[in-house]
Amino acid sequence: MERGQLDLAAVAGGFDLQSTLESGQSYLWWREDGADYADRGPYGGDGWYLTTTRATGEPAVIRVRQRDGALEWESMIDANPVLRRRLRLDDDLDAIRAESPADDLVEAAYDAYWGMRLVCDPPFGSLISFICSAQMRVSRIHAMQQSLREAFGTPVEFDGRTYHAYPTPEQLAAASEDDLRALSLGYRAPYVRRTAGMVADGTRPEEARGKPYEAARESLTRFVGVGDKVADCVLLFSLSYLQAVPLDTWIRKTITEYYPDCACDSYAETSRAIRAQLGDQYAGYVQTYLFHYLRHADEI
Repeated sequence: MERGQLDLAAVAGGFDLQSTLESGQSYLWWREDGADYADRGPYGGDGWYLTTTRATGEPAVIRVRQRDGALEWESMIDANPVLRRRLRLDDDLDAIRAESPADDLVEAAYDAYWGMRLVCDPPFGSLISFICSAQMRVSRIHAMQQSLREAFGTPVEFDGRTYHAYPTPEQLAAASEDDLRALSLGYRAPYVRRTAGMVADGTRPEEARGKPYEAARESLTRFVGVGDKVADCVLLFSLSYLQAVPLDTWIRKTITEYYPDCACDSYAETSRAIRAQLGDQYAGYVQTYLFHYLRHADEI
């Protein structure tokens, strides 16, 4: 086992691991204590989070926690470059905040969860997990992804325990629809199977990267079960389109209550309006802070 740490003193704008991983951006991490993500509780610096990676070609487990101004990690590989990329530690949060609109709601959200960053998940896992997210609670989405790992992912031995890598496109494409329904995927089962088959056959979600934003969103809707909202999630949380604003229930409610002039007749028009309202270039960052802040407003 390898161990190391990342000094957070030099990370512009600081870092908050719990908010980053428990804000509904990623379903590819889990808490070592097995607690429901809906029960945020005083986890903070002493809690370990885990994920898997194929950064070196073979599946490996990464375990990380935030403690004493550093990210401590344990893994089978050198996890530093993986964590820097997946947790976007090179983003300058101070500069991003300076480019954001200076309205009271945005400032309150930044103050409440300062240090939260966007994630940069692997494209296939991000795509499948957000297909599974439709009309589901956060805890159920996480449970689905763990079930997919355990049913179809490659076993990985780490620190005396057996974990499972996230399934490859080929592994998921080989699953039957009945197998997937047995994991409580419901109507999403054929979407997951057919999308996995598309990716296994060479149609990759990362092909959207580099296209103009709206063309990139359209590119992702080729996949079965992917509409504009899921496409925006993949663009924002995997493909580094930091202007993307997924129009889910919470953000539409936010638009209605706080930015009613942005409510338009179509997804595309509403998307353009709210992106402009939230500062365009980093609108996805602002949206993520607002999403997390408003979901937990009662706690705050």
